[in-house]
Amino acid sequence: MADLRTTFAGIKSPNPFWLASAPPTDKAYNVVRAFKAGWGGVVWKTLGEDGPPVVNTASRYGSLDVGGVRMAGFNNIELITDRPLQVNLDEIKQVKRDWPDRALVVSLMVPCEEESWKRILKRVEETHADGVELNFGCPHGMSERGMGAAVGQVPEYVEMVTRWCKQNTRMPVLVKLTPNVTNILGSARAAKRGGADGVSLINTINSIIGVDLDLMAPTPVVGGKGTHGGYCGPAVKPIALHMISEIGRDPECAGMPISGIGGIATWRDAAEFHALGAGTVQVCTAAMHYGFKIIDDMVDGLSNWLDAKGHARLDALVGRALPNVTDWQHLDLNYKIVARIDQEACIKCGLCHIACEDTSHQAITVSKTNGERRFEVVDKECVGCNLCMHACPVTGCISMIEVATGRKPLTWLEHPNNPLRQAAE
Repeated sequence: MADLRTTFAGIKSPNPFWLASAPPTDKAYNVVRAFKAGWGGVVWKTLGEDGPPVVNTASRYGSLDVGGVRMAGFNNIELITDRPLQVNLDEIKQVKRDWPDRALVVSLMVPCEEESWKRILKRVEETHADGVELNFGCPHGMSERGMGAAVGQVPEYVEMVTRWCKQNTRMPVLVKLTPNVTNILGSARAAKRGGADGVSLINTINSIIGVDLDLMAPTPVVGGKGTHGGYCGPAVKPIALHMISEIGRDPECAGMPISGIGGIATWRDAAEFHALGAGTVQVCTAAMHYGFKIIDDMVDGLSNWLDAKGHARLDALVGRALPNVTDWQHLDLNYKIVARIDQEACIKCGLCHIACEDTSHQAITVSKTNGERRFEVVDKECVGCNLCMHACPVTGCISMIEVATGRKPLTWLEHPNNPLRQAAE
């Protein structure tokens, strides 16, 4: 089987699958169960300063259910750990002693003062944890106190705090980035300037998951009121992939290790993150939905896929898709495809026709023979938009077939309709 061992920012783990900082990594009991199940590492739920424990609400999760799929999107208003700091530190030390081959990173969030970071870093070092992850992403509760996303949204703060931490610890320092920004590169570059050993992303997206129309309050409802929270789960995966690819192909961030987070539930999800540059991946919502045993399919699936592709090590996959990520202006405008309907597989539902007729290019006709409907593609009207393929409920029933045009590739930069090209001439 392919070798899944990883070394990420100097931190070793037997496989790239880590549990993200969240309820699944809140205590030794959970973490030990995860390690026994086969997870390669964990990021311990965020620790804060010593003192009175954080107070969490009772109702703290919200779910977006789509088409019968539960938790397609997930929302939480939970804060950092509500357990005493020393209890967490003692458990971290014991778990690392008992599981030396697993990655154990500690997430941290304290006020934006150098002495606060210096104090907690010293105490975490004494646990022999493998590294720390600076939580600059939490969008609710803690951000209102000047922490979390309140830091992560200001590149100057990201750079400053990262530099403080690098100057005050021997441990690798990872920076967890917030997606609640206009451009992820501002904070990613700031983390690198501050000396970060790597970045992890994405943290949760600011959101209101829904409204209870009886109570007239955002969900989850707490005593008749609701608030914004952090959005995660399968629905955020496309956003995470985009932001990771932006960092992966940015010259200023070149070589900076990336830990991918956001909607990862299967080995295939993980492979996509690795292909765009992630060295490790972190999982939360899927584990909260299905339990720790999902790691079996993740490890076996990724290893088997690498074997099938002829790759002996995970390293061969990391970043492999990045050369093919480009800007729209570099796409070939002479590339042509048309839809083809497999009549044997077609269940005659008509969704392809409805989608194309009502909202696209009227390129699918419907006829009746012996009382049975038949849908056909009109090639001269088909622009290859592929809406019909996505609307079809039968996998593989509609395919997009490339059509030879005899024309050379032509990008927008070269296209005669581009006014800037005409101006240049």
